[in-house]
Formats: sequence, structure tokens, C-alpha cells
Amino acid sequence: MLKVRIVTALILGGLLLVVLFVLPPAATRAAFGLAFVGGAWEWAGFGGWRAPAARAGYSLAVGVLLALGWRYSASPAHLRTLLTAACAWWILAFLWLSLAPDRQKPILALLCGFAVLVPAFVALARLAAAQGVVSGPAAVLWLLLLVFGADIGAFFAGRQFGRLKLAPRVSPSKTWEGLVGGMLAVAGVAGAAAVAFRQPVVAAVGFGCAVGLYSVVGDLTESMFKRAAGLKDSSALLPGHGGILDRIDSVSAAAPLFALGVFGARLLA
Repeated sequence: MLKVRIVTALILGGLLLVVLFVLPPAATRAAFGLAFVGGAWEWAGFGGWRAPAARAGYSLAVGVLLALGWRYSASPAHLRTLLTAACAWWILAFLWLSLAPDRQKPILALLCGFAVLVPAFVALARLAAAQGVVSGPAAVLWLLLLVFGADIGAFFAGRQFGRLKLAPRVSPSKTWEGLVGGMLAVAGVAGAAAVAFRQPVVAAVGFGCAVGLYSVVGDLTESMFKRAAGLKDSSALLPGHGGILDRIDSVSAAAPLFALGVFGARLLA
């Protein structure tokens, strides 16, 4: 299984580099949109919608909101509002999965899908389209490397040292030791990126770890919805990885915070 997981990851990584650095900006944005619409198809299952027609309707609704979110966020003030609201939502999601993960209703899960998918798409698309010292495809790659670092570090540290359960009611395989390993990996990625972008290392590492923690919340939140729906994976589309949501759950939580931090003074002024 690990070999299959690695091969799939390499293929996805190659496709990602093409999307970020080869395709024109409009095509990159379209590729992001397609991925998130595919994620919406899977998310519909969290709300108990199994019929293809129902899933297609939900995916269409998310697709429309992605387009509206892109247009709405053309204003810096609107972008600030959207990203700030998304970051606040993920704090609420953390409280939810920490205090009452079993309190679930299908319609609530479907509504939460909008809050998860739309701001994340906007954050990624705006990052990829922006120009500046830390923006554009390189910034998106930095974000993804932070998320991948948190995931890979947690996987191997948890496998080697994991003893204490992090969130047993949501994801029994996650451990505190894995979380520490993931944050150490994130710190390394953030420090290296800070040197590459000529940014303050200490600030970049602190910010990177905050983004990494958000990514963990995203992963656990998707696990909470999957568990409530009786699903192991969001789908079987990606061998060794599950579905699209199983790959973008962490990114969905991390992207709004990362974008808010990267755009910085332009959004917070």
C-alpha cells in the first residue's frame, strides 16, 4: 500500500507542477475549480446524497459559488472579509471536533461543504494570480509543501513513535507524537522557504507552524464528517490516497490563513 501511495503521490505532484508552472493563469484557475467541484461531488456523500443527480446538483451549486467567490474577491476588502471569515470558521470547526464531534446532521454537513470549499478555492486562485515577492505559483507551492510536510512528518513520526491518541473520537490513528513530527517538518519547510524568498526566518517558521496546525484541523474535520457518514475515504478515485477530498482537506483549511498572511498589509491596511 505504501508503494501505491508513493506512486500516486509522484503522479499527482507532476500534474501539480504542470498546473502551477506550465498552464496559463486562466487554465490554472480552471484546474483548481475542477478539483474543488470534484471535491464537492464527494462531499455530497457526507450529507447522505448518494444518487448521481443529487451529487451533480450539489457540485453545480459549489461550482457557481466558486465563480461568484472569484468575482467577489476581486476587491481587496472583499477578499479580506472572505479569508477572515474562513479562518474564523476553521476555529469553530476545531471547537466542534474537539467538544461535540458526534453532533451531526446531513443538511449541516452539506452547508459546511460550502464554507470549506469556496474560500479555499478563492485563496488558492488569488495566490496563483497575484504578483509580488511572495505570491504566484511559487507561493502556492510553498503552501502545499507546508501542508505536505505536516502530513508526511505526522505519518512517519506517528508510525515510529505514536502512542498518545490525538483525537480518538474522530481519527483514532492520529497521535500527539505524529503532530509534533509534522510540526517539525513544517518548521523545516518554512525555514527553507524563508531563505529562498528572503523573508525573516523566525516569523516565517511561526507563521508556517500556524498554517500547519490549520491543516491538521482540516484533516480532522473531514475525518469527522466521514465518520458520521460511515465512510472510510471520500472516494476510491486516487489509489492509496482515497478521494479528492482526502488530498485537499488539509489544504482547504490552510489556504485561507496562508493567503491572509501572504497578502499581509495589502489586505489588513
